Amino acid sequence: MTPAARVQAAIEVLDRIGPELAAEQVLTNWARGARFAGSKDRAAVRDHVYDVLRQRRSVAALGGGDSGRQALLGLLRMTGTDPDTLFSGTGYGPAALSETERQAGRTPTGAEALDLPDWLAEMLTSDLGETATAVAEALRSRAPVFLRVNQGLSTVAQAIESLAADDITTQPHPLSALALVVTGNARRVGQSTAYLNGWVELQDAASQAVVDLLPLQHGQRVLDYCAGGGGKTLAMAARLAGPIDAHDANPARLRDLPVRAERAGADVAILDQPAGPYDLVLCDVPCSGSGAWRRSPEGKWTLTPEKLAGLHRVQAQILRDASRLVRPGGCLAYVTCSLLNSENASQIAAFLSENPGWAQREHRQFLPSDGGDGFFVCCLIRE
Repeated sequence: MTPAARVQAAIEVLDRIGPELAAEQVLTNWARGARFAGSKDRAAVRDHVYDVLRQRRSVAALGGGDSGRQALLGLLRMTGTDPDTLFSGTGYGPAALSETERQAGRTPTGAEALDLPDWLAEMLTSDLGETATAVAEALRSRAPVFLRVNQGLSTVAQAIESLAADDITTQPHPLSALALVVTGNARRVGQSTAYLNGWVELQDAASQAVVDLLPLQHGQRVLDYCAGGGGKTLAMAARLAGPIDAHDANPARLRDLPVRAERAGADVAILDQPAGPYDLVLCDVPCSGSGAWRRSPEGKWTLTPEKLAGLHRVQAQILRDASRLVRPGGCLAYVTCSLLNSENASQIAAFLSENPGWAQREHRQFLPSDGGDGFFVCCLIRE
């Protein structure tokens, strides 16, 4: 595919995304029908689509509208690319620009420039104060690819060397002692010897830092109550060098965990109905995902105040349910991938006010401007 044909494909994908079809579904459907598209073509089209989704309001302002064609026009203007080189009307590329399209577009302002809905821009500014602009700017860019070195099977130096042998360049990241940021050939990680041998796992650096803050010790009985794909489950298992239990209200989310655990050499038991008491229960609760919107940018456009209120209720219920599984003196660790106080500090305050006999200990809000995703973690100790 030519660069212009890739732009046209991205335009068509963007125009198909809607309430019934998410971006990944549309991209998958397009790739199945585009037998002529090679891996580099598919990657380029996907990058165009996600660059637009991260910056939907600003590219719409620059391009003069919300259609896929206008979005790509705005994206090219934003990156300083002459649109006429790709909107030429030749081959399989987009039709040449009309005079109206040439004159359309303006500089984004306010919440447009932050690429947030108005209500979320107001909330984020209220919650984060002077750091809100830097955080919103970080969410507009592509997220780095991070790896966690599996300390039970490898050292950081061995992992870096093995990855380099497969032409994948990495370097340590300051958020966690076992975190590597991939600086070259990230798309090869899944086929690398280090990954296939379980020496490294894909995991955001801030997600790793969350596990670093947990009061884990060898011999503890530990439960990952909302395990999902199992990234934190495996990170905790590596720190414990022993068994760990995993549970999720939606068992389908756990389907890949047994294979991942086997590759990592981790002893993970998946439980339908966990029974306490546990020394530590981790609750990585369903949330807005606002801390990871550069990875899943559709979330910031589909979130509504009503959906957020529903998440608040789910989070509070999970805290209540999971707290019953913690032994006296044990830890209930509450985690979100959110930047919003209503999902973080406010939930902790509400839980403590309703549940005497608990005390707040280690807690931290990680921001995308720190380098990784935005995570909140708070350790509650049962007295």
